[in-house]
Parts: sequence; structure tokens; C-alpha cells
Amino acid sequence: MLEVNALRKVFGGNVAVDTISFNVPDNSILGLIGVNGSGKTTIMNCINGIYHATEGSIRFRGNELIGKKPYEIARLGIGRTFQVPRLFRRLTLTENLILPVLNDSRSNKELMDKAEALLADVDLHRIRDNYAEELSGGQQKLVELLRVMMLDPELILLDEPFAGVHPNLCKIFLDQILKLKNGGKSFILVSHDLTSVYSLSEHLLVLDQGKTIAEGDAKAIQTNPDVIEAFLGR
Repeated sequence: MLEVNALRKVFGGNVAVDTISFNVPDNSILGLIGVNGSGKTTIMNCINGIYHATEGSIRFRGNELIGKKPYEIARLGIGRTFQVPRLFRRLTLTENLILPVLNDSRSNKELMDKAEALLADVDLHRIRDNYAEELSGGQQKLVELLRVMMLDPELILLDEPFAGVHPNLCKIFLDQILKLKNGGKSFILVSHDLTSVYSLSEHLLVLDQGKTIAEGDAKAIQTNPDVIEAFLGR
């Protein structure tokens, strides 16, 4: 589905991502882990067009993404959530979900029905007319994921979805990810919640100072001495 080859991103003299390569197959979850500043979010920003990669290639279903704008990449089938949710704070939950699909070919009723069904699925339908600014941080992250799902993407980039989220909401978030994966979606998951990343991801990529220091399944990563050193020191 997604092929990242020799990706580099340089800011001035700082190499944030240094020749990273990986693939994301259909119906899979790739975990990206590493300490702060290791390049995880920079890679996500390059994939969805917020940053223009310095070198390399990012291909989605055969389409080169480098040079495309974020809205063009979204239309190809890639959705994105952020570590700090980017909702429209003075719009209601329903309005936040409807906004990205205003020019959709579906009728207003179809769009409204889908938005309400998504909200009901995470127990937020009862407050659908509340402003987004009234929600907790965890609820805002859930609504941001639902807004992504209004576009029905094939690949979803999740940046720290569990950070600062109440355990009850984390459970809902985990259930949604698994439900979507069972429905055929793929994910790239960036998180410091290693327990969740290990349980969700078939394959993991560990970054340190912009480079890949290890990759494999959870068992291999947990026992890798380079990974242990990167997180805990010698």
C-alpha cells in the first residue's frame, strides 16, 4: 500500500530523518517508536504533505506523494490525526465531522446519518450538539479520528492517540483501531504507550536521531539491546 524509500528530511543543518525505508502492507499496523526528537512525527508530516521531503520517495498505491499538497494526499486515501487535536473549537461535534465532506457527492442526509452513526459508536452521540471546545482532550482525539473516517481513508496516520487520555477512552480508541483494521484499514501508529503499540502492531520500526536502529515484531524489539540502550541508556 505505502512504500517509503530512502526518505530524508533536513531542516537547515539538522538531519531530522536520515535515509529511512519501510513498507506498509494492506490491512496492517506499523508501529513507529523512539524517544522524543527521533523523527517519528517528521516522517508522518512528510507522508501527508505537511513537510516536503528533502530526498527519497513516498509512494501510495503507486502514486508519488512528494510534491503533493495535504488535501490531495487526503483525497488519495490517507487520513491523519495529530498529537494535539486540531478540531474547530467553536463548531459542534457533528459540524466538525461534516466539514471535510461538504463538497461530497452524497446527500446531506447520508452525510448526517454517517456522522451520527460514528458518534454513536463511541458514545458521543448524546453530546453531538456540544462545541468541540467543551470536550476533554481524549474526547477531542476520538472526534478527530471520526472526522478522518468521514473520508473513508485506506491508510490512517495516528500521532500519539493515547497520550493524556483517560484509560476508559483509551479502551474505546483501541477498540476503534481494531474494528477499523478488521474492516480492511491500515495504520501507522506513533506512540510512547509501548504496551498499546506492542499489542496492536504486527511490525515495528524503532528510530533514534533520525535513523532506524531496529525493526521487527514486538518480541524482537523488546529484547533488542540497541532499543534498550536508546530508551534507557547504557
